[in-house]
Amino acid sequence: MKTSDFYYHLPEELIAQTPVYPRDSSRLLVYDKKHDKIEHKIFRDIIDYLSSDDVLVINNTRVIPARIRGIKRNTGAKIEFLLLKREGLDTYEALAKPGKKVPVGTVVDFSDNLSLEVIEELPEIGGKKIRFIVKSGLLEVELEKLGEMPLPPYIKKKLDDKERYQTVYNKIPGSSAAPTAGLHFTTELLEKIKAKGVKVEEVLLDVGLGTFRPVSSNKIEEHQMHSERIVVRSDVAKRLNEYKKEGKRIIAVGTTSVRTLESAADENGTIQPVEKETNIFIYPGYKFKFVDAIITNFHLPESTLIMLISAFLTREKTLEIYNKAIEEKYRFFSFGDAMFIF
Repeated sequence: MKTSDFYYHLPEELIAQTPVYPRDSSRLLVYDKKHDKIEHKIFRDIIDYLSSDDVLVINNTRVIPARIRGIKRNTGAKIEFLLLKREGLDTYEALAKPGKKVPVGTVVDFSDNLSLEVIEELPEIGGKKIRFIVKSGLLEVELEKLGEMPLPPYIKKKLDDKERYQTVYNKIPGSSAAPTAGLHFTTELLEKIKAKGVKVEEVLLDVGLGTFRPVSSNKIEEHQMHSERIVVRSDVAKRLNEYKKEGKRIIAVGTTSVRTLESAADENGTIQPVEKETNIFIYPGYKFKFVDAIITNFHLPESTLIMLISAFLTREKTLEIYNKAIEEKYRFFSFGDAMFIF
């Protein structure tokens, strides 16, 4: 299957540059697979499609200020790093820009208190393993002070409120990008959903290069996903398996929750407690083992994310729905509108 099979033309004005307020006032395209029916709603209307027979699975990761800019010691060159994955107390996998200017041994200063050393080259273009050096205090505090929220390159406007690129249920720092389907939920909407009897369970995927790395090969089967850390606690796994046996509908909030659940499910469709790296790549032909429905945003052409949605529907149906969304002037990508597919 060719990467170009997942291309669609998107007018630039439909790329959302800013989030809507309140969060749940974004638009919602609802697609009922069984009846092949599309409805156009507001996101808060999703409660009308949920019942006590449903389980929402959310990704409780928190985005870190993962973009950090510094000065190369001895030369004064400006260097930017995007932190991708924490490897240890003070070490990260990162992308350096420009990568050629920072070979192993390079030291980059960010302040009088914070610097880093490049300790290893990684296969990814610009990929480096780095070790931070903090003279005093905690690394996390320094990164909060000096780092920037790593908004995608297609968002040109500055984000006034950093928390707007976090879900309201974020808990565990570690992501380089937001699990954007969750951005539509408000605390109030979640409480109303729970009051209706819907179960809400939390899993973790630290969003990194695996989620947003472009597909560079012409054949999608040749694409290698970068690994990302996932966690499903044993108590969560137990409850999810019980819900599934009871016939409850498992609704994954976002492609990161889909990938976490499908990575944790064994061949019998039973969720195992896990804390591991996953490089699962879901594209048409994949047989879903646990997920019954998906809440998701509208994704980039030729991305692994639109391929995942095409596996849940079909490529043809996905592109048909996307073209309908373009016709209806839905807003696309990270700060855009949402879909509910069941």
